Amino acid sequence: MTELFTVQTPSAAWAIFAEQFHPQVRSERIATTAALGRVLAEPLQSPQDLPDFKRATVDGYAVAALDTYGATPGLPAFLKVAGEVPMGEAAGFAIGPGEAALVHTGGMLPPGADAVVMIETTQQAGISAVEVFQPVAEGQGVVQIGEDIRRGEAVLAPGHRLRAQDIGGLLALGITEIGAAVAPVVGILSTGDEVVPPHQPLRPGQVRDVNSYTLAALATEAGGRAVCYGIFPDHRETLARAARRAWQECDLVVFSAGSSVSYRDMTAAVIDELGKPGVLVHGVSVKPGKPTLLAVCDGKAVFGLPGNPVSAMVIFDLFVLPALSALLGADRPRPSTVQARVARNIASDTGRVDFVQVRLEQRAGEWWAVPVLGRSNLIYTLVNAEGVFQISLDSTGIQAGEWVTVALYGGRGGPPGR
Repeated sequence: MTELFTVQTPSAAWAIFAEQFHPQVRSERIATTAALGRVLAEPLQSPQDLPDFKRATVDGYAVAALDTYGATPGLPAFLKVAGEVPMGEAAGFAIGPGEAALVHTGGMLPPGADAVVMIETTQQAGISAVEVFQPVAEGQGVVQIGEDIRRGEAVLAPGHRLRAQDIGGLLALGITEIGAAVAPVVGILSTGDEVVPPHQPLRPGQVRDVNSYTLAALATEAGGRAVCYGIFPDHRETLARAARRAWQECDLVVFSAGSSVSYRDMTAAVIDELGKPGVLVHGVSVKPGKPTLLAVCDGKAVFGLPGNPVSAMVIFDLFVLPALSALLGADRPRPSTVQARVARNIASDTGRVDFVQVRLEQRAGEWWAVPVLGRSNLIYTLVNAEGVFQISLDSTGIQAGEWVTVALYGGRGGPPGR
């Protein structure tokens, strides 16, 4: 087992962990309609041209563009109307020189037509003729065959997390089933004699279990399937049995608390018993989140997160999230960010990465990051925060007014009010 609390920088800690962590992506076939948020496990190519016929982009008349050249309101082009193309059907006729066909937006152009004249620039001339007051160029008012996507062209690559527009795009191509990465099962164990379930009344010295449910939500949001195994007292045999069960049943295991340096610390020893090589890192130079465990036990990733809610969330984002993404074969989700000025001086120590929780305010058209200060064991530090920014290892702090990049929690949309 690695010597306890040999503190590593975040990048060094991940490098040590990644040397031993070699995940295999498992896949399953699912309906495209049920694939929102799932990670694609196969490359997809278009089975057809889209569109596979020339479509009108406006209501008007399908024409040969050459027949409209020189048309003006004073000297319009006079065209015979050969018929109307019904929506959802192929044109049952072609147009010849000097002819036009009435078409509607999204409708198919008849053979012989290469442009569409907007109906606003025309006027009926009797029952079966139309006057055109403005010339059109070839291809104007028309979506060409394959203009959206060509047959055989790459649609989406493995590792892509499917969005609403992706679902629509796949269904437009008739792709009704895909290979998706199986959601990794994330086992979560909470430890501590003082921790009780959220529904239980508190006695003096007790705290409700926050981390199990926060971490479960984060794992689900990242594409995993969370399983909470419960709260375990500071009793080694009990914790070891629960850890063994979680390790056997899950793809990745997360311990909440039990990673601080004290005589009651059993988590590292329990993790080491699960498999080789065991604990790889104990201690990461971040604030909050220093007492962190990274382990690989017979191929499975195991993490020991600090018990403080802010620390647990920071460490989840740093290490558990990329491990989950690797199990999905996906790139790490990119959070939405906003550039903001820091509203006050923030001190930092060199040699560690600091994560500062902030809320956002708009002042004179600029975003300002207002630090939400509080100890890492205060959950409402997170509840009141809208995002977080980092202070790098070599920095002694940030001055008020400096620009920083704030990663927004949830990774969706822009900051409030935008």
